[in-house]
Amino acid sequence: MISISKSKIISESKVANSVLEVIGNTPLVHLSRISKRTDLLVYGKLESSNPGGSIKDRTAHSIVKDGFANGSIHANTTLVESSSGNMAIGLAQACNYYKLPLIIVVDPKANTHTLKILKAYGVQIEKVEEPLENGGFLAARLERVQEILHKNPNAFWTNQYGNEANPKAHHQTMHEIANTEVGTFDYVLVSTSTCGTLMGCAKYIKTHNLPTKIIAVDAKGSVIFGQNSENRLIPGHGAGLPSQFLNKDSVDEVVHISDWDCVQGCDTLLHEESILAGGSSGGIVSALLKIASKLPKKSKIAIILCDRGERYMDTIYNPVWREEHFSKKNV
Repeated sequence: MISISKSKIISESKVANSVLEVIGNTPLVHLSRISKRTDLLVYGKLESSNPGGSIKDRTAHSIVKDGFANGSIHANTTLVESSSGNMAIGLAQACNYYKLPLIIVVDPKANTHTLKILKAYGVQIEKVEEPLENGGFLAARLERVQEILHKNPNAFWTNQYGNEANPKAHHQTMHEIANTEVGTFDYVLVSTSTCGTLMGCAKYIKTHNLPTKIIAVDAKGSVIFGQNSENRLIPGHGAGLPSQFLNKDSVDEVVHISDWDCVQGCDTLLHEESILAGGSSGGIVSALLKIASKLPKKSKIAIILCDRGERYMDTIYNPVWREEHFSKKNV
């Protein structure tokens, strides 16, 4: 009998029928150096492994699938959305696959890398230049969305801010976190924006009666948890308008972090774990470091790292941009 070592065996793997089928089932990585630093067991959910580079791939595909299923989307539909970046790319990927026209409304905070990706996908880009007094750039983008819908009877607003297919997508995200060899997590840290990910994870935890506590990481100057609105630099984290999904009773703790905290957290991920991640991921790392001493030692922590860092080369990872926005007097 010939003995074959396990290292010689090539296991079968499923072949996807489209790029959209490989969304989800992202890796969970033990962040060993951050774990040692905090005396916690910290694991990062690498949503950058989605084909479009972020957790918003899940949201976008869920909304488009749901739209086809309920008849809101058909072959002649033009999709419209307001986005600061990642949701736009997730939708661009899905719409390109299904051959659906897409209009994305952005604001000056959208980075050039994201805009280049959208143009490559053939997306029509509409840009608002000035924030509204109440609601800032988000409110201005939503106002432009309504103008587009009024002019185009075949347009459909995917509405990541109120479409229930958004949080529904993240039942699966939390399912993946909860069902690994690590076992049950004590805490999961989730960044806020629409609060779709936050509430989707919270719903899964409640439905399955898990002991996992959910910690929301919000931006200073975001109104989601009742703070006064202030100017923020990091896109896709926090919001200038209240969330339509948020149920505060489902959240065990909220940690507010600054733009500079996001930058420092990105540095920590890069230099300690060799993970090049986006601003909200840096925010989550900084939030964890702020509260680590209050958590029981060896607690199992999952942190959702939402996107790739390549889209932040002109900002977070740019020394000139840092110097301009975070001089000693401003940090």
